Amino acid sequence: MKVVDSGPGKPQVRLVDASGEPVREVDEFLRLLAVRAYSPHTVRAYAYDLQKLFLFLSEAGLSAQEFTPSRAMDFLQWLRLVSSARRAQRLELGVANAEGRVLSAKTCNRVMAAVSSFYEFLIASECYSGRDNPIVKVVDQAAARVPGRHRPALANAARQQPVRRVLRVKTVEAMPRPMSAEVYAALLGELRTSRDRALLEVMWEGGLRPGEVLGLQLGDISYGRRRVTVRKRPDHPRGVQQKSRRDRVVDLLEGRALPALNAYVMHERPADVDSPWVFLVGGRGKRRAEPLSYDGLVRMFARAATRADVRDAWLTPHSLLHTHATRMFEGGMRELTLMTRLGHATPDSMKIYTRVSDPEVIKDYRQVIGEVTQ
Repeated sequence: MKVVDSGPGKPQVRLVDASGEPVREVDEFLRLLAVRAYSPHTVRAYAYDLQKLFLFLSEAGLSAQEFTPSRAMDFLQWLRLVSSARRAQRLELGVANAEGRVLSAKTCNRVMAAVSSFYEFLIASECYSGRDNPIVKVVDQAAARVPGRHRPALANAARQQPVRRVLRVKTVEAMPRPMSAEVYAALLGELRTSRDRALLEVMWEGGLRPGEVLGLQLGDISYGRRRVTVRKRPDHPRGVQQKSRRDRVVDLLEGRALPALNAYVMHERPADVDSPWVFLVGGRGKRRAEPLSYDGLVRMFARAATRADVRDAWLTPHSLLHTHATRMFEGGMRELTLMTRLGHATPDSMKIYTRVSDPEVIKDYRQVIGEVTQ
């Protein structure tokens, strides 16, 4: 079993067997995700997750129809013993067996969730002989009380009750690591172009995700009102998309991001092209004036971190979002307004930032130890 691209211009991939023939059920499922405007990266992730399911079925001599709840338990155990093909990041801790690193707990849970969605599709399309989803689930009463919660890929395939999966691996909720002002200054000092400086300043000051900043168009910048508009766009030539399902306005009032953007657009961005995308590949190579990709941003960030001698596994472009959120929360911004600024769907998604440094906890702690607070 392997995942292959379905062809140019198509926002999906295919899972094919050893003879090169596509797996029909997976093909139809991935096509549905593409039709529903899921990100190409999300579709590809589903394909790789389902690849693991069909590898397991092949080794066990089973078909997709024979995947039962008891087989699902065997599959989870199998996942925990599968070596990970992903390269380990520098200084990252991982579990290894005799054949190498194994899949993390979060990866196993993501695979189980993908398999669950796949069987919801098979049930809805009457392609599965079983009556219930083989990934055992129970009603989640706590999630039912969360407004605007995430809807699954097939929201109408079953009764609209929030559920949680019984088959999952316990995970540790990692704390975000906000970047210190010293580390950020060191990174800025190693940047070689105005484009790179503008990229980092917009993410630092606005809390934009990599996909959101790369997806900006010239018309999204409002210098007079000191803001940018983050829009959901499916047509970026490099497959870049924002995570949120809604457009939002992000004010940039700290006086660094917009001047950096203006300096790049006016003096460095290729002027002989009519591309609407803000951040383009520079230089004189064959890719000149093409929209910058996510991989290009990651490589630029990694090189700057290496030159600044601050390279670490957790230090990625996405860490600028955690840094901005932590700065805003510790500065006094309310959770709901910060949730709107960052484009999160539910208040639950903000808990990761409030765990870092709750101002009320610090205030009470200082009172207990007798420290005078202002």
